[in-house]
Amino acid sequence: MEIISKSKVLGLGTYLPDRRLTNHELEKMVETNDQWIVRRTGVKERRIAASDEFTSDMAIKAVENLLSKNNLLINDVDMIIVTTFTPDHLTPSVASLVQGYFGIDNTGTMDLNSVCTGFIYGMCVADSLITSGHSNKILVIASEAVSKIVDYTDRSTCILFGDAAVAVLLERNEKGSFLGSYFTSDGKLANYVTCSNLSNSVNEQKLEKQRLFQQEGRLLYEYVLKNIPIGIDTLLKKSNLTLEDIDWFVPHSANLRMIEAICKRIDFPIDKTLISNELYGNTSSASIPLAIWKALEETKIKAGDKLLLYGFGGGLTHGGLILEW
Repeated sequence: MEIISKSKVLGLGTYLPDRRLTNHELEKMVETNDQWIVRRTGVKERRIAASDEFTSDMAIKAVENLLSKNNLLINDVDMIIVTTFTPDHLTPSVASLVQGYFGIDNTGTMDLNSVCTGFIYGMCVADSLITSGHSNKILVIASEAVSKIVDYTDRSTCILFGDAAVAVLLERNEKGSFLGSYFTSDGKLANYVTCSNLSNSVNEQKLEKQRLFQQEGRLLYEYVLKNIPIGIDTLLKKSNLTLEDIDWFVPHSANLRMIEAICKRIDFPIDKTLISNELYGNTSSASIPLAIWKALEETKIKAGDKLLLYGFGGGLTHGGLILEW
């Protein structure tokens, strides 16, 4: 039986920390240079949260921006979902802190960690709760303070990441905007992307660094180029659509070279691909909604446009969603 989506996006809000970390500043911290970083990653600068600013603080500020820019109310949301792999605490959840700050009664709260695929999961969970009749309105927030776990002596990773938060409000609507979704994962390769917490090993492999982000960049690049085109094709088939139907491709903004390679593999024009990493770096689960926000600010996205969102990263996880704006 076909299940028809009943949810629609009402608006987006964004928060970007004040501090800009440029490539020229990184040249003074590690052995690298601006030209090399731009050529390899497309990143020119990234935003860095203040020392006393955490994922919940950024999430709250993104919601405040959502409310002020879109003239919306959230006192009646049924659920708050925060996607993050950099929560302030193991408990309480970031979503609970957001709920407490705004004093929203009778709402559920949950944090969801699928790293760079997190926003796709969060949106699909929200759509499922609305479509099933459980909820009428849901707040989804992607908030990541990745700089808190970056090793700034490791030039292969510290050049990539930045901090950001994006809040999205979904509401029940008989003409739902979710046209299809697809998810998959491979935990046997979990040690490609890691950050320790209670255990310092993954798949019986000892982690060299404790509580700092690590990734096998070359192996991850090969995995992405092999598997993400297949995943995109699967998503399109599940949705009874083709790439010709897609107005905008919105991949996780891992790095520009990777995105260009994916576009080449699937034969999709780079000028119809929305990215956010040039000025903000890789912001994990926030990178996809940040690219959408940026495109809306530039009036690129029009009503009725079809967007193919696709996330990939730690887990290893990857998955996508097609939205009609």
